[in-house]
Amino acid sequence: MVYTSGQIGLNPSTGELVGPSTAEQARQAFNNLKAVAEKAGGSLASVVKFTLFLTDLSEFAEVNAIMQEFVPQPYPARSTVGVASLPKGARFEVEAILVI
Repeated sequence: MVYTSGQIGLNPSTGELVGPSTAEQARQAFNNLKAVAEKAGGSLASVVKFTLFLTDLSEFAEVNAIMQEFVPQPYPARSTVGVASLPKGARFEVEAILVI
């Protein structure tokens, strides 16, 4: 089992957020999580549980659709938590549990 730390939409080269929108940040966060999963010997198909953190829960459907671009069916269990703030002013964060 692999437990990941939370990933926000940081550009790995600069350490800065990729853009202001939740969609941009979510895509980058999933790309970052994908890289972590692959380094651990798995993939996002290995995820059994996601926890999603959003500063605006009204954007859940958009983030859920982005997740589906990265993760094959059947989709893993996921919890979504509304938060007041995230590191670096991010709008989205994702953490995962993988079974490899």
